Amino acid sequence: MRSILQKIQGDKVIWAVVLVLSLFSLLAVYSSSGTLAYRFQSGNTEYYLIKHFVILVFGLLLMYLTHKIKYSYFSRLSQIALYISVPLLIATLFIGESINDANRWITLPVINLSFQSSDFAKLALITYLARIMTKKQDQIKDFKSAFLPVILPVFIICGLILPANFSTAAVLFATCVVIMFIGRLNTKYILMMVGAGIVALTIFIVVVYNMPNKGRVVTWKQRIENFIGKDGANTYQSDQAKIAIASGGLLGKMPGNSTQRNFLPQAFSDFIYAIIIEEYGLIGGIIIVLMYLILLFRGIRISNKSPGTFGALLAAGLSFSLVFQAMINMAVAVNLLPVTGQPLPLVSMGGTSLWFTSLSIGVVLSVSRYVEDNQEEGGGYATV
Repeated sequence: MRSILQKIQGDKVIWAVVLVLSLFSLLAVYSSSGTLAYRFQSGNTEYYLIKHFVILVFGLLLMYLTHKIKYSYFSRLSQIALYISVPLLIATLFIGESINDANRWITLPVINLSFQSSDFAKLALITYLARIMTKKQDQIKDFKSAFLPVILPVFIICGLILPANFSTAAVLFATCVVIMFIGRLNTKYILMMVGAGIVALTIFIVVVYNMPNKGRVVTWKQRIENFIGKDGANTYQSDQAKIAIASGGLLGKMPGNSTQRNFLPQAFSDFIYAIIIEEYGLIGGIIIVLMYLILLFRGIRISNKSPGTFGALLAAGLSFSLVFQAMINMAVAVNLLPVTGQPLPLVSMGGTSLWFTSLSIGVVLSVSRYVEDNQEEGGGYATV
């Protein structure tokens, strides 16, 4: 056991958070996927547990292997990854697999592996921003030399993600804004960009509401109207989630005793947080929130201690991205936000989405490993 722990480097607190979330994930997925098992696996309730366990183990392996790679290598890969992301996102819009009228998934030929291209693009963009802002530190306040090279890929990637996945585009854009502030870009330009984004969003909403009820537009309209209470007939998901949370109480019904899992669509994914509160109570829900806050604080700590700009921006950007996504998922479950379709990182049942999350955490751990090594050697500063 000691030899295994010695091989695991990086921030031990983050590793502990990952293990706690993984444990909650296994228990919650096993409990919430019962209805799915009866519909598609002839009642074999262990099928989805075993499948999710294998996916989790592979994700942890990816995390471990990634944290062993020196994080500066990701800077070199980010440019290639970004160039791949653009045609990948375009292809997804036109030939991607459609789920709920949204083309989010694309299947790789030969290996027949489906994944959300936005997950790949998100990781590529955050890493690329960290790279380009590191290289532009000497001209970081200049509009032409620094701001334009940073903002153009942000608008391109977010713009390509938005038609099929508005919430992911919004989370990614917010993460990029945070990275820009941390990277010391000119605040005036950042605020102008945010203002332009708000204006563009307002125009987008007006256009959507005046478009014919077709395809993805119908979903957007329904989610907003359901949230503000205009159409009570279509608030089924939110109502079932509220019942699950209310019936959980302080201590919950205990593992495996959820009743709303039989009525709540996507109980194993988008609304898994509601099932956790139902079975583990308010205390269980608070523990989950604390895990993500700890992940954020450790990511910020790693960023502050990183001797190089690239590592600092990379750790902060990926940490904020994961926690933003988690907070949005939990806010949807407790009816603070309209339904978005964002999974709960490391907890919701999934495949490639969980693996991209594992890669992101692995990169943060890679930065933390270098921070530890640098402290043991007595400090010193690097440029990457």
